[in-house]
Amino acid sequence: MPASLSLRTQEQYMAKRARGLSQQIAADAVGISVRSAQRIDRGELQSSAQQQQRGRHWRTRADPLAEVWDSVLVPMLEKAPQLEPQTLLLHLEQTAPGQEWYRRKRTLQRRVEQWRALHGPAQDVMFLQTHQPGVLGISDFTLLKGPPITIAGVVLEHRLFHFRLPYSGWCHVEVIHGGESFVALAEALQNALVLCGGVPAEHRTDSLSACYRNRNGSYAADFTSRYRELCAHIGVIATRNNRGVAHENGAIEGPHRHLKHRLEQQLIQRGSRDFATEAEYRQLMAQVTATLNNRYEVAGRLEIEQLHLQPLPVERFADYEPLVVRARSTSTIEVRSVTYSVPSRLIGQQLTVHLRHDRLDLFLRSQFVETLPRLHARKGESGPLRRIDFRHVIESLRRKPRALLRAQLQSDLLPGESWRQLWRALLVALPPEEAAKVMVDALHIAAKAGDLAAVERYLRRQLRGGTLSLTTLRDHYGLRPPRGLAAMPQLQIPEHTLSSYDELLGGAPQPAGTGNGPTGSSQAIETGAVPQPVAGGRAAGHSRRLDAGQLPLCAGRAGAPAAPPGAAAAAVA
Repeated sequence: MPASLSLRTQEQYMAKRARGLSQQIAADAVGISVRSAQRIDRGELQSSAQQQQRGRHWRTRADPLAEVWDSVLVPMLEKAPQLEPQTLLLHLEQTAPGQEWYRRKRTLQRRVEQWRALHGPAQDVMFLQTHQPGVLGISDFTLLKGPPITIAGVVLEHRLFHFRLPYSGWCHVEVIHGGESFVALAEALQNALVLCGGVPAEHRTDSLSACYRNRNGSYAADFTSRYRELCAHIGVIATRNNRGVAHENGAIEGPHRHLKHRLEQQLIQRGSRDFATEAEYRQLMAQVTATLNNRYEVAGRLEIEQLHLQPLPVERFADYEPLVVRARSTSTIEVRSVTYSVPSRLIGQQLTVHLRHDRLDLFLRSQFVETLPRLHARKGESGPLRRIDFRHVIESLRRKPRALLRAQLQSDLLPGESWRQLWRALLVALPPEEAAKVMVDALHIAAKAGDLAAVERYLRRQLRGGTLSLTTLRDHYGLRPPRGLAAMPQLQIPEHTLSSYDELLGGAPQPAGTGNGPTGSSQAIETGAVPQPVAGGRAAGHSRRLDAGQLPLCAGRAGAPAAPPGAAAAAVA
């Protein structure tokens, strides 16, 4: 077929011919051959644009799939249009080995793509939505990808709750512990509604198991009782998207990516994904959310939307799960197969627990007692879960420090791996009982001062110098001995010889039948002071002499009637 010329070149040639120029001169003027000029004059030469409209109907090389496309591959695609080119290529390699099918991979991909566009099934169509103010509020949970967030070096297992008003674009994000539970949804949703200043008419989620039973895919009577009560209390209509069709919640799935991208940029700018406390991480999350909400278009549309939001309920819905437990003699309670320590003064008491996604609120009857961080199982962990705070039992442990040596919760009582290493070092450097006393007193000091790191540094410094002992520890921190132990001065109690008891009763031993009358007693008194040995340690020491009037049981002074020896013996007995 003749080569194509541009439409502009042909127009220039025809314009020169219209001015009366010969075919040769007009062809030379526009830079084409005389033969091409002849074809233009005869109308045989078309522009490249006209040829593209007609399309190319011939092949430049042999079809590499001619043997298998119509006979093998097309029937497979008609039966299962979702088959991918790689699967078809593997099928060809298995059924017709010996040919270099891998060289025809790109050709097969283009051919399958073209077949699907011409003969494949209809695809899902995205229908753009128009949102009205105050009508829809949408909630969803999402996970962060990439390197984990850590708190003081420990991985924080969490997910994000994301609430958004599609009309204005206002959003609220909270850090959630554990899974997509009802208590997490109830607490975070009510927090979001308080911050936006009202309640939308409709609340939309995906098929959360905390809200829907998801038994047969139907919408009728599929709500959980607690979620139905929550929606009735707030005053919203609950809706959800079809199961497994995430794009139906596109009003929040897309903002998920924008939110996490902004958070990732802040973490990169910060230079670290490790935070000292969880509160610091939550503060960064609040800053990222504020940058989204403070945009001019969002703030302006939110003011309009707030005019259409329903008022908030007077009282807050119970966003916790109530449980009743009893504090055991070990100063612990068990909640959802997890053991928590409580203050020892609560032993034997029946407590009401408000179980939330990240904490436990303890109540004694109607009186608030304490909040405990909730413990969730991590991936790959097995065995019993415990959260023990040594501060709850340190006073009792200090009165019997040797209980630490064989305590079942010894590892949990020590606050962190660094203290466990320090405990092993103390057992090597000191006798076990002395090491237990030092560790317990150190924990007592740390609990009182509220500074675990400073006490740990002191112990390690003294341990390296070889000067660590219980006495030096107590002297350094001015620590008094435990109540009931060494609370009074140490007294040296002398040991008496057996003969001193005979002297106490009236003198040296006498033969039977003598010394039973008043005479014997008078003689004992007249002898004056009686020698009294005093023992120092285990051996008898120097003796001292006691006057008769200083005896605990005396017969009387000189000139006084003496008591019979039998009465004195009875008194001693």
